[in-house]
Amino acid sequence: MNAYDFTAHTLVGKSAPLADYRGRVLLIVNTASKCGFTPQYAGLEALWRKYQERGLTVLGFPCNQFGGQEPGAADEIASFCSLTYDVSFPMMAKIEVNGAGADPLYAWLKHEKKGVLGSEAIKWNFTKFLIGRDGEVAGRFAPTAEPKSLESAIEAAL
Repeated sequence: MNAYDFTAHTLVGKSAPLADYRGRVLLIVNTASKCGFTPQYAGLEALWRKYQERGLTVLGFPCNQFGGQEPGAADEIASFCSLTYDVSFPMMAKIEVNGAGADPLYAWLKHEKKGVLGSEAIKWNFTKFLIGRDGEVAGRFAPTAEPKSLESAIEAAL
C-alpha cells in the first residue's frame, strides 16, 4: 500500500484519486484558515510555484479538529485561500485527521511515519507529510516547520 492507493475529494466535491499524481512528489498538509500557522499558506504556495514543474504537488486538507480553526464551508475555505494567500495548489475537502472519523489517507500517513516519541496522532494544523515519487512517506514535519525549511528534503525527493 502507498499514497497512490487513496482517493481524496476536492473542495468542490470531485473525486481526486492520488493515483493521478503517480510519479510526483507530494507534500500533504492539514490546513486551517484561523490558525497561528495559517500564514504558512504563503510558504506552501511558494514551494508549489518553485517546484511544480520539477514534479512537486502540494495538497491541502482543511481540518477543523484543532481549536475549531477551520469552521467554514468549502466555498468559504476556497475563497479565503484564494483571496488571502493566492493559493493555486490543490485544496481538498475538509476532513478529520485524528480519531474514529480520521480520513483513511491520514490513518495510513500517521502509521507510516510516526511523530515525536512514536505518537501517531496529528498534534495541530499544518503538520506536513512528504511523499516520494514511489508513493512512500519520506518525511513528517511538525506544524512549526516553516515550508521553506523543507526545501532540502523536497530537493532530495525530486
